[in-house]
Amino acid sequence: MRSTERQTRTSGGLPVIGWREWLALPDFGIAAGAVAGVPPLVTRLEDSVGDAIESIEAVVVDRRRVTSSGGQQEIRPVIIAQVELMDRKWPIELTLTRRDAMGFRMLLGRQAVRRRFVVDPGRSYLGGGPG
Repeated sequence: MRSTERQTRTSGGLPVIGWREWLALPDFGIAAGAVAGVPPLVTRLEDSVGDAIESIEAVVVDRRRVTSSGGQQEIRPVIIAQVELMDRKWPIELTLTRRDAMGFRMLLGRQAVRRRFVVDPGRSYLGGGPG
């Protein structure tokens, strides 16, 4: 266990993460980056500064209506992808959309972290830096 992880555990044993973290998408060969989507089966992956890494194929398992923080609704494709944070890896449902104009390249929701981590909204990058 890394010292960072040891110092950031709750009394219930769950690791604590900050409101911002670097995530890996190992299925796509991304050590720390984000996803931007183009419909429906081929998606372009970009790193944290927006440089294209590669195009990949992913199986769309669903399409969902999502309302953005600005109130806009859109139908987004959903894929299953492995996510890695603090040396833990697990599958999540990932909705794809273009996030070029948004502050964060990827959002990890409550369902993805439930029973895995506790989020400290006053801290950032407890899992370390990119890469």
